[in-house]
Amino acid sequence: MVLIMKENSKSGKLTGLSERSSDIILVVICAIILFIVAYPLYYVLIASVSNPYDVYAGKTFLLPSQFTLDGYKSVFADPSILTGLFNSFKYTIIGTVFSVVVLYLSAYPLSVKDLPGRKALSIFFIITMYFGGGMVPTYLIVKQTGLINNMWALFLPGGVAVGNMIIVRNFFENSIPKEMVEAASIDGASKWTTFLRIVVPLSRSIMAVMVVFSMVAYWNDWFTSMIYLPSPAKAPLPLVLRNILIKSSASASQASTISGGFAELNKMTEMIKFSSIIIAAVPMLIIYPFVQKYFEKGFMAGAVKG
Repeated sequence: MVLIMKENSKSGKLTGLSERSSDIILVVICAIILFIVAYPLYYVLIASVSNPYDVYAGKTFLLPSQFTLDGYKSVFADPSILTGLFNSFKYTIIGTVFSVVVLYLSAYPLSVKDLPGRKALSIFFIITMYFGGGMVPTYLIVKQTGLINNMWALFLPGGVAVGNMIIVRNFFENSIPKEMVEAASIDGASKWTTFLRIVVPLSRSIMAVMVVFSMVAYWNDWFTSMIYLPSPAKAPLPLVLRNILIKSSASASQASTISGGFAELNKMTEMIKFSSIIIAAVPMLIIYPFVQKYFEKGFMAGAVKG
């Protein structure tokens, strides 16, 4: 409990506000922070169902103006939207499972303090956080390994997120009871049995954190797909939405030579822009509440401790 102090006018000593007053102040502060964080998303939501001209005129501060679903209709009218949605779910699920498995397989051995070469391996991983070959060498490697237009090009080049791996390693070091691991070893359990039967079940909270991180990263990643997946049939949802928006913007520019055509097409482009943001964000917003209860616990347990 945060104690808010004030000076007593009679005794000159510091005394605390009542618990009820402190709670009210904290609730107000949290409400203000929530409004600051949540309002931009809410604004995009009401803007996506409002007339764009009213949005720019400032008439949609709290409620939609001239309610319309034309933006969503235009987005879903494109036949590639369902293919992109399916691809995004496929890439996100496969990529998340792959990333979490690789994180666990790399983080757990590094958490064992008597591992031979542990310090050298840790330094090797940390170096990759600061130095990299860049986009062109990575592309050439992916091309030479035959992964162009293959979904594994989205996962293999960045299979280990070193920052996340360090968080998971610290969780294993600080939150997995060493006594349980030693007891399992005394009982004859192998390293794999100890890992699968003890370590994994006890690390569900940090696993939830890594699942959220990986899901958000793969779901929002369109640039990697644009580079390595040239086939339109393999494009994920964010890339499909980007292409729809580009086509709409190009049509609006071409319509500038037609009397009255530019204004209408520009209006539709703006509605598509807001609608695309909501369509791309909604799946993650639906999934997050199911893992939120593990998120804070796991992240704090895996944080670096002095």
